[in-house]
Amino acid sequence: MKGNPIKANAVTRDALINTTRAILAKAGYDISAALALRSVCFDVVARRDKQLLIIKVLSNVDAFARDNADEMKVLADALSASPLLIGERSSSGPLEPGIVYSRFNIPIMSNETLADHLLEEVPPFIFAAPGGLYVKLNKDLLKDLREERGISLGTLAEVTGVSRRTIQMYESGMSAMIDAALRLEEYLDAPIIEPVDPFEYKPEKRGESYELSGSDHRTNSIILNHLLDIGYSVTPVTKSPFEALSRDRRVIILTSVDNEKDLRQKAEAASDISRVTGRHSVIIVDGPAKLENFKFTAVVTKDELKRMDDKEELTDLVMSRSDV
Repeated sequence: MKGNPIKANAVTRDALINTTRAILAKAGYDISAALALRSVCFDVVARRDKQLLIIKVLSNVDAFARDNADEMKVLADALSASPLLIGERSSSGPLEPGIVYSRFNIPIMSNETLADHLLEEVPPFIFAAPGGLYVKLNKDLLKDLREERGISLGTLAEVTGVSRRTIQMYESGMSAMIDAALRLEEYLDAPIIEPVDPFEYKPEKRGESYELSGSDHRTNSIILNHLLDIGYSVTPVTKSPFEALSRDRRVIILTSVDNEKDLRQKAEAASDISRVTGRHSVIIVDGPAKLENFKFTAVVTKDELKRMDDKEELTDLVMSRSDV
């Protein structure tokens, strides 16, 4: 009798997550516990100095859905973090070491590439894009060498096997396919191929495009609507262990509302994420609170919140009750 394939996949994914966490820990990152929640858009957060990573781990990266990617990007933008997908394979085959892939504008790489980058200080140099594998060129060095040596665009084009216009585009910052870049580097006898930074992330949208503010915006949550009324900007999320990011001029608060069956599990996760990210977090509970905080998360009752008519009151209370 064959084993349960779903269970087997889960074990494989758990092993991948454990490997990712071990690599990050060895590289000096403060890491969260692996999230044990279903349908969340990330599995681990990690911080080293000012660098914050939001990481999803999948055996097959083709299973990475657009809605997960969209929420990871929202969180990355709000928390000044870098989203990252760690995987083992795609429908095309295993993820090759030393190559950075992408899906929905989220960088993807294997644990082997992650370990080489963080532990061996061997960064990836190749990235996959439509049409093949590419490398980044040091456009300034390329142009300087050509002009200093009196090499014409036509000569470089002939050596490289591309057009004069393409050489001009290389000098303007366009990436090159591997064969062309290697021919250029060999001819110039200079290191013009640059490493890829898998943690570099440029938000696609401005925060205002998904962040709500003012009493004219409404959500499906009475609590989040009250936060809007008292002056917070609110970014609702659906695939995270909290319901929203609430922002004022001083802090971003990971905001959980007591309306979930797995509240304690989500509170554990939110508290751990709060610790790693250095952001305050709050659970807003329906009935009387037995404690003022849950680990690193402040606990505030709905009655306390209803009595507040200014965001500064809640911000002060959360900061006094949470410990990050």
